[in-house]
Amino acid sequence: MSEIRRPSIMAEAVANVARRVNATVEEEKDTLDLSNCKLISFPDGVFRVLNSVAEKIHIVTLADNEMKGVTSKFFKTFAQLRELDLHGNVITKLPDVVGELEHLTSINLANNKLSVFPERLTEIQSLERINLEGNDITDVPMEKLQAMPALKCINLKSNPLDNNLLTAIQQFPQTFEIQTTKDN
Repeated sequence: MSEIRRPSIMAEAVANVARRVNATVEEEKDTLDLSNCKLISFPDGVFRVLNSVAEKIHIVTLADNEMKGVTSKFFKTFAQLRELDLHGNVITKLPDVVGELEHLTSINLANNKLSVFPERLTEIQSLERINLEGNDITDVPMEKLQAMPALKCINLKSNPLDNNLLTAIQQFPQTFEIQTTKDN
């Protein structure tokens, strides 16, 4: 019985993605929401459909899927992104090209499988908010974060941060809010 149901679940997921993508194109929305679509990667077919409107899309939500990563092609296609929500996936790293997103103000990478801080994020001059809650990050490039002109908040809660780092964070002169599990 489960073998029979599986194709219909997949067909339903594909139809759901198609509906959402078509609505974005037809209604000329600046938002693409493909959250909870059972995606393991960003569908290649979506690039073709969105080709004519990609530069108008400023907010992409790919939350609560099963994505292990995001390709360079994704970041190059959506170069005008302002907000990107990838929380609730199984992402282990971001491609270097993420540092080229000149307009990005917010990225949500909470509850993924990142073990290393994605340092290319520190190259994005417009980035205001970084959410890395619930990952496996142990170290953070404080000096690079401090040099980010627009950064207002970084959430590092529920990461296995080293105690020495936590102490250093508390003593670091802060121009932005740092949220950790051991906040007072």
